[in-house]
Amino acid sequence: MKVTIRQLQCFEAVIACGNFSRAAERLNTSQPALSQAMRELEMALGVKLFDRTTRRVELTVAGQVFRETALDGLAGIERAVHLLQDLASLRAGHVRLAAPPLLAATIVPSIIAEVRRLHPELAISIEDVATDAVADRVRSSPVTLGLGTFNPDEEGLSVTNLARDKLHVFVATSHPLAGAEAVRWQQLADLPVVTLGRESGLRRLVEVGFATAMVSFRPRHEVHQIFTALALVDALDDLIAVLPAYGAAAISRREIVALPLIEPEIARPISMVRVLDRSPSAAMNAVWAIAARVVRDMIHN
Repeated sequence: MKVTIRQLQCFEAVIACGNFSRAAERLNTSQPALSQAMRELEMALGVKLFDRTTRRVELTVAGQVFRETALDGLAGIERAVHLLQDLASLRAGHVRLAAPPLLAATIVPSIIAEVRRLHPELAISIEDVATDAVADRVRSSPVTLGLGTFNPDEEGLSVTNLARDKLHVFVATSHPLAGAEAVRWQQLADLPVVTLGRESGLRRLVEVGFATAMVSFRPRHEVHQIFTALALVDALDDLIAVLPAYGAAAISRREIVALPLIEPEIARPISMVRVLDRSPSAAMNAVWAIAARVVRDMIHN
């Protein structure tokens, strides 16, 4: 016969209360049921645990030995149960959200604010890393989600597209194009362009746009960060930059406007990733749902 958690809880209650009747009340059970549980526990252990008198129940030597080890184990089990209940009910949990710098600065803060509003007891960390490092961060940690642009067949990752982000041209408010509702790629011919380096997936999309419009592409400046490109457009009002639409969230204090690019219209998905073969925690599912909603609300393309 195996020892059960219920028997251990009855054992603990009898010790704490000093008699069976009060222990039964504490456990919200009947005294016969509690007595039966204690008899079964003694049978399973093959020893007598209590000496019963008319006034009190006292532990035998065997009962004292059992108490010294068994109740510590019961307390550990109960702590584990409470912890898992907290995790399941989102009263506890930790999630890391990895994202490239521009997304980390423009969209992730809104995600964090919404998580704190809905689930204030969840811990959420931000990892603002290079775009090509996001997937590796997710693979290396069981509590990390990734936000960004990814290959649909990323090894070991589940990729979910959240929104389509169209390329825009970013110009100074004093630029001749600034008043347009949309800009054709052909209108960018011979304009000085600041662009990202050749290692960037965004750079490849920009090259496709120029090639499709049959416009030569000779960038004036190459940089590694979108923030740098925006700063150059802000400082040099003849420069233009072709960047993701969500970059508009980073120009609120700059004299820059973002205009949709058409003919052709080029877009790329903003996606969330997680490790494919690991079951997500309740906290990860909650943050995932919030992030998906925030991204879709902020990127209307």
